[in-house]
Amino acid sequence: MSTEDFDYLLNKIKLQITKKDTVLRKAISAEERFAVTLRFLATGDSFQSLGYLFKISPQVISNIVPEVCNALISVLKDEIKLPKTSQEWLTIAKGFEELWNFPHCLGALDGKHIVIQSPFNSGSEYYNYKTSFSVVLMAAVDANYCLIYAEVGCQGRISDGGVFKHTVLYDKLEREHLEIPLDAPLIIDHERTLLPFLFVADDAFPLRRNIMKPYPGVHSKGSTQRIFNYRLSRARRIVENAFGILASVFRVFRKPMLLQPNKVSIITMTCILLHNFLRRSKTSSTRYTPQGTLDVEIEGRAIPGSWREDQTEMSSFLPLTRIARKPSMEAKTIRDKFAEYFNTSGKIEWQDKYC
Repeated sequence: MSTEDFDYLLNKIKLQITKKDTVLRKAISAEERFAVTLRFLATGDSFQSLGYLFKISPQVISNIVPEVCNALISVLKDEIKLPKTSQEWLTIAKGFEELWNFPHCLGALDGKHIVIQSPFNSGSEYYNYKTSFSVVLMAAVDANYCLIYAEVGCQGRISDGGVFKHTVLYDKLEREHLEIPLDAPLIIDHERTLLPFLFVADDAFPLRRNIMKPYPGVHSKGSTQRIFNYRLSRARRIVENAFGILASVFRVFRKPMLLQPNKVSIITMTCILLHNFLRRSKTSSTRYTPQGTLDVEIEGRAIPGSWREDQTEMSSFLPLTRIARKPSMEAKTIRDKFAEYFNTSGKIEWQDKYC
């Protein structure tokens, strides 16, 4: 984070986190409170360790961190918002088509288990199939690695197949309250074919009219299914990079969080909002994600970003399980149409080399 952005955020939250001096002692300054919180998010150090560094008691730090995080959430809440109009969705879709050659894409979906310590008196409420305790983060990302939707706090015991159904995004999809643009034509075999706008996801999500996932199984080189999977993975890789950057920069995610679920949710949402803020900042974006951090492609050849070197240490971010589901015939047909498009008029030069 640049000095300018540090000062900007501090001025935004100063009134909310400043405490009054008393006759017995001086209050901890807003600058120190903000610095302690950022240090905790960036390193994941224990409150005891931070206490030695800042000369503040661990008990006080345990109150400072969630208080400052709540203040950051209140001033940065507009950094994440679902599009409210068809035109806003079309802007996102244009980004995916121009940058990742996937038309009609509204975002990349994924979810992660955030490992926590066993909460007090919770029984098996947060105990997941991976034999650990967790809360679940569900997110959708645009073509520029910024989150347009995030929901955190679902108990780890809920099956991965059911986690998505507990989200606001799923509810709005079901009720058709997302203002998704109407079906638009793509040219397939010299004919205009109407196809819907959709989200791309992996096998942990259902195949639906507005959610596309890969064809299951292994497919022969050059096959229609393999090319579709390649094109979908190029678009879906954006959300993998976003999670990778989060865990790489905010090292509080490197190990199980020794906090109660409500505080874990607050800290996670703060990191996500800061991620979007720093990605969009003119003075901090190149510091936050310097060249080489993200995956890049040169004529279709993928060059892994530096965040992938840290994957073995990301013990707090666990993937959702891939679950087999029986999709509708309509969803299958839509996937087949997109696959046909990627093999005809939507073909890109280098896909034959890697498919």
